Amino acid sequence: MKRAPRANPYRDRWAGDLRADAVGATVTVAGWVHRRRDHGGLIFLDLRDRSGLLQLVIHPQPGDETFAAAEALRPEHVVSVTGEVVAREAGNVNSDLSTGEIEIAVRELRTLAEAQTPPFPVDEDRPLDEMTRLRHRAIDLRRETMRTALELRHEVVATIRGHLGEHDFLEIETPILTRSTPEGARDFLVPNRREPGTWYALPQSPQLFKQLLMIGGYERYFQIARCFRDEDMRADRQAEFTQLDVELAFVEEDDVLELVEGLMARVFEVGGFDVPPPPWDRVTYAQALARYGSDRPDRRFGLELRDVSDALRGSQFKVFQSVLDSGGAVVVLNAGRVELSRSELDGLNEVVQRHGGKAVAWAFVESGPPTPSWRSPIAKFFTPQQIAAAGGEPGDLLLFAADDRQVALEALGGLRVELAQRLGLERSGHDVLWVVDFPMFGWNAGEERWDPLHHPFTAPTGSLDDPGSLGSRNYDLVADGVELGGGSIRIHEAEVQQKVLDLIGIDADDAQRRFGFLLDALRHGAPPHGGIALGIDRIVAMLAGRDSIRDVIAFPKTASGADPLTGAPAAVDERQVRELGLRPL
Repeated sequence: MKRAPRANPYRDRWAGDLRADAVGATVTVAGWVHRRRDHGGLIFLDLRDRSGLLQLVIHPQPGDETFAAAEALRPEHVVSVTGEVVAREAGNVNSDLSTGEIEIAVRELRTLAEAQTPPFPVDEDRPLDEMTRLRHRAIDLRRETMRTALELRHEVVATIRGHLGEHDFLEIETPILTRSTPEGARDFLVPNRREPGTWYALPQSPQLFKQLLMIGGYERYFQIARCFRDEDMRADRQAEFTQLDVELAFVEEDDVLELVEGLMARVFEVGGFDVPPPPWDRVTYAQALARYGSDRPDRRFGLELRDVSDALRGSQFKVFQSVLDSGGAVVVLNAGRVELSRSELDGLNEVVQRHGGKAVAWAFVESGPPTPSWRSPIAKFFTPQQIAAAGGEPGDLLLFAADDRQVALEALGGLRVELAQRLGLERSGHDVLWVVDFPMFGWNAGEERWDPLHHPFTAPTGSLDDPGSLGSRNYDLVADGVELGGGSIRIHEAEVQQKVLDLIGIDADDAQRRFGFLLDALRHGAPPHGGIALGIDRIVAMLAGRDSIRDVIAFPKTASGADPLTGAPAAVDERQVRELGLRPL
């Protein structure tokens, strides 16, 4: 805390800001009793406020009500004290505390509120059951691990606002109640009481509104936006989340990427996250998928993938050859010199299945040229030349997947990450990169249509007459294998936008009904524009070294979407349901 609070009867200084230069001053501080200790007639209290900890000492005096009040104190009681700042004796200095050179000799003590025994100790940093933490979040928020995370979050957001303000951006709010539009995930819907049968949607992102702001001439917009997606949750995903939303007019990819690099370099610096200075590598989607089996690769360890289709074509192994004959691929992951038991090797099938594959075949390289050989159930189906072409040194474990090429790469990409964790591979330093040049569409065989791999307002590259070959002007920022955000150059011509919508099955009438407001605006002169959305929760979790974004959100939901603190979601009165024109269940 940098500025003393306004003096009032409760406090005139932050407890954690006092230092040795205040010795001799009389101060009033307030907060919670963190710890209480009795030592030979003296009572020591650790007082905690948001700024930190400060030791108080209460000396017994005949008839002194202050000492009696201190004897009654328990952890988490709320107090205000007045006393003199004194220097600790040299042997009692606590170098672990910023206030460790001083203490307060208490003259007056007021108990402002008593506290029941908390459901878990606030003064201990030990693993706790998450449901208990969330149910008693007000207590959990008092723990240092939560306080430091939320302070870091504040610093990150303040840095973002400062940097973008310096670069002529306007912070503009966009609506929370809007209409449902196709943006990739399921909407949260809100029934409209005034017109039964009509619905609002909570925004998955401010995508269309920020494009309207560019068309409206504001040119540089940002927002710390609340977004909502009705999808399955996990450690790095919540149904409601916060993102930095940025949009610029009259720009190309380089303009956006360079702006974000300058911004994120400052954010990383604030978080003590030591990364190489920008510019950061740009890796194409095709390169990332081919080498790492992922569009958000962690490059801090090896285990790169190789397509060995040509090397193994013509083998006697019918599983591989059948896949190759049908246009698929055989991909190998060299796990290096590692010994796994047969049961462990068989267990790798479950890993690749979780990532969309069918199975994994294994082979240990026993010898190299001139007589290359494998120890493997499939070794007999391959010639020495094929075994040599598959690569690897004696002792290496090779893991093969045969499938549609993308499926095989993604399955081994998932296995790659899990193997690195199991094997404890070193991941020194931090790695930041851009993934660029994504495909525009993926073919949905089940519904026989093209699906956009990003939102359908992303500008395509290539010929719209050949959807399968279209690229997109999309880009993602990745750090240590985590996608921190993504964006694109947008479509700024109404005719192109309608052609893209046609390709995904939204004809002109349907498009006009669903988001004619955007198409109409595009027809009135739209500048080339683009932007990005960065996940605030993911960024702060990475900087804070937390495995879950729930640990950097003040009031998160569980993985099931429940809020143990308030009991949401919960039933409501039938009257409220009927007022919305709905039938109670």
